[in-house]
Amino acid sequence: MLAPMPSRVAIFTPFAPPSVRGNAVTVTRVAKGLSDRGVELRVWDLSVSADTTIEVEVEAYRPVLVHAFHAYRTGPLALHVARRTDIPLVVTFTGTDANHDLFDPERAPTVRRVLEGAARLTAFHASIADRVTATLPDLRGRFAIVPQSVGLSTRETFDLRAHWRLPPRSSLFLFPAGIRAVKNPAFPLTPLGRLVARIPEIRLLYAGPVLDPGTGETLLRSLAALPWTRHIGVVPHAQMASLLSQADVVLNCSVSEGGMANSVLEALSIGRAVLASDIAGNRSLIDDGSTGFLFGDESEFERRAAELVRNPGLRERLGRAGRELVARRYSPEREIDGYCDVYRRLVAVPA
Repeated sequence: MLAPMPSRVAIFTPFAPPSVRGNAVTVTRVAKGLSDRGVELRVWDLSVSADTTIEVEVEAYRPVLVHAFHAYRTGPLALHVARRTDIPLVVTFTGTDANHDLFDPERAPTVRRVLEGAARLTAFHASIADRVTATLPDLRGRFAIVPQSVGLSTRETFDLRAHWRLPPRSSLFLFPAGIRAVKNPAFPLTPLGRLVARIPEIRLLYAGPVLDPGTGETLLRSLAALPWTRHIGVVPHAQMASLLSQADVVLNCSVSEGGMANSVLEALSIGRAVLASDIAGNRSLIDDGSTGFLFGDESEFERRAAELVRNPGLRERLGRAGRELVARRYSPEREIDGYCDVYRRLVAVPA
């Protein structure tokens, strides 16, 4: 029998619902899974409450552990609270903190201070732990790898026709991500534009909030001149399974990911073909030619995209392999087991 779970865990997140950002999706799924296991917890969204308010509320809550998702955005407050209340701090890397903030001259000192003060560090994939410990080797012994899982609701339908009436026999490429520089949203326009000249049924749909105004403005200006593309803004996460199921190919063009992207996992889980940039965070899920396709440049993107459009059987084969991969290796049970094990190693459990 498993030991009882520690009571009262304080979770800090940079964003929570109704935000559909990756951090919000991840924390919501993890918090529900932990709660279902008997972990008493409360989530604090740092985007809506002042630090002083959160500090007072956490101290009144009297947790035995504080868990911060994103080293730079939530780590400083979490470290302050953990030290003030003399409880252990767990920090989970979510992407930009490991790939960018740790190496940014202005942000790096803050990130390093948080990491050095954490009792345990978690990452979604070993590539993130390797990246961090290449710079801070003394942290190697504090890392635990806890792969992500999928928490997609299938109850709500997304009415695509209400947003965009597609032509018969269209081939829909879906870009499900917040519009910001790290997601590289403009990348598909040139290679897909060349394909559209030969295969006019191709359509490209962007679904996600504009998170970086400059990047968003540039992208929307480009889309205005391209009738085969459209940006529909925020789609509630409860409707994402429905939207993904209506796409032929799901794109990820990111320059970096936090070990594995929610959007890629979600697309694989419902059997969609994925075409993704050849980066460590995508290689953790995409075995090129088996569970999806990876691309390194525009030419390779165009070639792979053309294959996927012209070969429905190929899309079906890749989608089936991706769905089987997620079911076999990225179950919610494995994810929650990982965090429960981290917690048990840090805090005493009730008798």
